[in-house]
Amino acid sequence: MKKHLFLFLFFCSLPLLAQNSVRLQSPNKALQFDFTLDERQPSYSISFKKQLLIDRSALGFEFDNGLWMSGLKMNKPLFRTGKETYNLLVGKASTVHSHYKEVIISLEEKAGLKRKVNLIVRAFDDGIAFRYEFPQQSAWKSYVMYDEKTAFNIKGNPASTVLCLPSYTSSHEGLYTKANYQELKSNQLMDMPALFQYPEGIYLSITEAAVRDYAGMYLMKEGNGMIGKLSPSLKDERVKVVAELPHQSPWRVCMISDRVGALIESNILTNLNEPCKIEDTSWLKPGKTTFTWWNGNVVPDTSFMAGNNFMTNKYYIDFAARNKLEYHSIYGYAEQPWYTDDGFDFGAPGKNVDITKPIAPLNMKYICDYAKSQGVDIHVWTNWKALYAKIDEAFPLFEQWGIKGMMIDFMDRDDQEMIRIQEEFLVKAARHHLFVQFHGSSKPSGLHRTYPNEFTREGTYNYEIYKWGSDINADHDISMPFTRLLAGPADYHLGGFRSVPHDQHWAQFANPRVSSTRCHMLAMYVVLESYLAMVCDTPEAYEGQSGFEFLQAVPTVWDATVVPEASVNEYVTIARKKDNEWFVGTINNSTPRTLDIPLDFLGEGNYMATIYLDAPDSDIHPNKLVKKTQAVTFRDKLTVKLAKDGGCVFQISPIK
Repeated sequence: MKKHLFLFLFFCSLPLLAQNSVRLQSPNKALQFDFTLDERQPSYSISFKKQLLIDRSALGFEFDNGLWMSGLKMNKPLFRTGKETYNLLVGKASTVHSHYKEVIISLEEKAGLKRKVNLIVRAFDDGIAFRYEFPQQSAWKSYVMYDEKTAFNIKGNPASTVLCLPSYTSSHEGLYTKANYQELKSNQLMDMPALFQYPEGIYLSITEAAVRDYAGMYLMKEGNGMIGKLSPSLKDERVKVVAELPHQSPWRVCMISDRVGALIESNILTNLNEPCKIEDTSWLKPGKTTFTWWNGNVVPDTSFMAGNNFMTNKYYIDFAARNKLEYHSIYGYAEQPWYTDDGFDFGAPGKNVDITKPIAPLNMKYICDYAKSQGVDIHVWTNWKALYAKIDEAFPLFEQWGIKGMMIDFMDRDDQEMIRIQEEFLVKAARHHLFVQFHGSSKPSGLHRTYPNEFTREGTYNYEIYKWGSDINADHDISMPFTRLLAGPADYHLGGFRSVPHDQHWAQFANPRVSSTRCHMLAMYVVLESYLAMVCDTPEAYEGQSGFEFLQAVPTVWDATVVPEASVNEYVTIARKKDNEWFVGTINNSTPRTLDIPLDFLGEGNYMATIYLDAPDSDIHPNKLVKKTQAVTFRDKLTVKLAKDGGCVFQISPIK
């Protein structure tokens, strides 16, 4: 992978406000980070266009050998400018240009162990990020961290969209809380990313990047302030991180703009991750996949019995081949995984589970060979415990069979141990040409730059819920682009083609129904970012149905991403480019509206747009849509009427 890095180093004390104060501005000077050190603690604040967004907030740690906050001195700060151009094999853009200002603030205790910690701050035009670096030092060789004391004291009373969680051990799924900041409950665990919308039209999202060998972070209001909370060790809840020096924390990231679409377009998280560590990437193949668990593993009334057998998988492999879907997934049937397991359900492997032994009716090598003959690849579902127990046996065997990747499920943690395990999965999977799809997992943090075999993650309350409930809907979907999507790819069980009006929805495990329009369902493939997009419904639900041709055509990785229109928790339009074509998706909440969507992201020349719109009677017949073609240029706007729970998609190609 090609990369160009230009660093301009200069040693000075230029942005010093006063003794023990440091100021760093973004390249365009709109964003400003102010650091202050007094005898009590180090602290910081963040402003955008001179408006204070994060008021004075503490920095520091509690270790097993005492607090690291007071009695510090600051050494001379080191400033630099960084410019970098790099390629992403999987992402919202294929080539990324990163430009930032950086300062390294070296802090040291005046007495005692004289422990040294560097605060590294980077200011981009679309956000501020900082991390802690624990350099090698003679008197301090390792640490046990009880708490990271990083605070994020939100100024004022912005509108907030946050995901509240019951505990640190969860699948990171739930409905979003939408309230003014002052109304959020204290001592309530909040997941990242969290969005704050200021009355002046400024948007702040707090999340983290490059989470590696460290505990995941959450937010919690304490009084009127907010502090980061690290996921505790399962062995000792006091302990959050254990490390040998040198070591470093993840980046604490504040994405900021006066245009919310800029947060969705941002590549700040991959900017903050290391370059690709996989030498040979020629085997990586993002794409779309079946996922038969969602539809109940339905097959037509045929001469074979549905189940954990070759013929059931052949039926879906043939469907994938006919429609140019890259992958078919195998998870098992009913409550039986595809591998030997005497457990009672998918979430709890039995004592005699063995992921290297398929059950008797399944010959995995035979299935993979057949799929390959049809131009389709196989990936499999796994419980993480079953897989991790035999990771060094399973991965070479999977490669031998011809399996191309795994969904690794029921992780439900992001303590330091689980973060290490996730990276071990990625590293060892890459050695055997396997991609990874994490489920029951915490949010991503831009690691798909370093390990592009990470194709997607769940960590979302998504369309699997339709199988057993009705509380997911378009009003939940529209929160995703402004929250979870800001962290990276989101696996969402896409492709339900059996829509009914929301007030007529009922849950059913097989052939589940959905409650947003067909156009909304199509648009989710563009609005969401996922390098392994599910096509979850049955062949019968798709073939010959309106809009399926769009699912066949839509890519899963992109050369460019822009957001022409967006209003938080109301609607969003995202345009993504692949080669010479643009795919444009708009999703709406439960309020009908009309939008004028500008096409100024198109280049010079003439284009033909294939347009899919909600039908006039989609409130009664939500599976209906209107399809038309229209010549367009970058000067045009397309006026669209979005139904309740609706959407629209465009496929725009140059006219040769």
